[in-house]
Amino acid sequence: MTGSVVIAGLGPGDPSLVTPEVTEALDQATDILGYIPYVRRIAPRAGLTLHETDNRQELDRARHALELATAGHRVVVVSSGDPGVFAMASAVFEAVEAGPTPWRDLDIRVLPGITAMLAASARIGAPMGHDFCAINLSDNLKPWALIEKRLRLAVEADFAIALYNPRSKSRPEGFVRALDLLRQCCEPERLIIFARAVTTPDEAFRVVPLADATPDMADMQTVVLIGSSATRLIARPGRPFVYTPRSVPE
Repeated sequence: MTGSVVIAGLGPGDPSLVTPEVTEALDQATDILGYIPYVRRIAPRAGLTLHETDNRQELDRARHALELATAGHRVVVVSSGDPGVFAMASAVFEAVEAGPTPWRDLDIRVLPGITAMLAASARIGAPMGHDFCAINLSDNLKPWALIEKRLRLAVEADFAIALYNPRSKSRPEGFVRALDLLRQCCEPERLIIFARAVTTPDEAFRVVPLADATPDMADMQTVVLIGSSATRLIARPGRPFVYTPRSVPE
C-alpha cells in the first residue's frame, strides 16, 4: 500500500506553535480530515482535498481516513492541541482494531502538538509544575458518574487538574456540578485559572479563588486549571504568576 495516515496536532491556536514535522505532513497531504474549525485552519491549495465533518463524527472520520489511505491517498487527520489528548488518535486506532485486517498494515503515524493545557500553563507560569492530571468534562462518550468519580479522586490525591470541555451550550450543568464537587472537597482559597482561546488574539486569563469561581467563567474555548493545595500565586502588575512547587514537605 502506498497510502498513509498521519494524525497531527495543530497546537493551541497560534500558527507559530505548529511543529515543523506537522507542517511538512500538511504540505505533503492529498487529503485533510477533521472537525470543521480545525480543517479551516489549513490553507487550500491545488492537489489537496479538505474534508470537514462535525465533532460528533470521530469514528466515521477515522474510517474515512483509513479508506482513503487504502486507496493510496496521503491523509492527514487534524486535531487541535495534541492528537492523543481527547482527540483523533484514539478514534483512528479504535477504527483500525475493529476494521478490515489490511488497515493494520497501513503506514500510520501520530505527530504530537502543544496542548491547550500546557500552553495555558506556560502563559501563566507553572501551575502544572508538579504531579497533575487532565479530565474531560464532556459526558458525550462517558457517564457523568465516572467523571465525578475521577474528579473527586484527583482532588483527594491532590493533583493539579486540567479540565477540558468544561461547559457547552447543550450541557451547561456539568461545570456547575464540577464546581459544587470542588467546593465540597477543597478549601475556598484553592486557585482556579480560566484560560480562554490560549495563544490566539482572543486570549483571556482569569485567576480566582474557588470561592469566587462561577460557571459562566468557562466555555468550550476555555481550559480550566485547578491548582493543588500547594499551588502559589505571585502578585504583580498585570497577569500574576501561578506555580506549583516541585518540592513537597514530608
